Amino acid sequence: EVQLQAFGGGLVQAGGSLRLSCAASGFTFDDYAIGWFRQAPGKEREGVSYISSSGGSTYYADSVKGRFTLSIDNAKNTMFLQMNSLKPEDTAVYYCAAGPPGSTMTIDFHSWGQGTLVTVSS
Repeated sequence: EVQLQAFGGGLVQAGGSLRLSCAASGFTFDDYAIGWFRQAPGKEREGVSYISSSGGSTYYADSVKGRFTLSIDNAKNTMFLQMNSLKPEDTAVYYCAAGPPGSTMTIDFHSWGQGTLVTVSS
């Protein structure tokens, strides 16, 4: 059974940093598309960063390019999202998710961890 658990959210001031972690079990990253998504109050869930296939490039939303970095520790089956230069508009519940190889849209990702709240104060 595919399971994901995200943690590491919290309250941070604008300009600060946080690192989110996603512990995965029941699958290996090489066999799935994996990524981070977020949902702010009153807004739709959006893709933040993902890898659609093993060895493929990493997608970043324009709003986070140059500030966020997705990384993977295959030995620990854990995915990370390093978030630097955080802005109040980054405030959201962040989710990690997995989907079939080639997934590029939020709806393609079928396995979701529980969210972790990131709040950026101005």
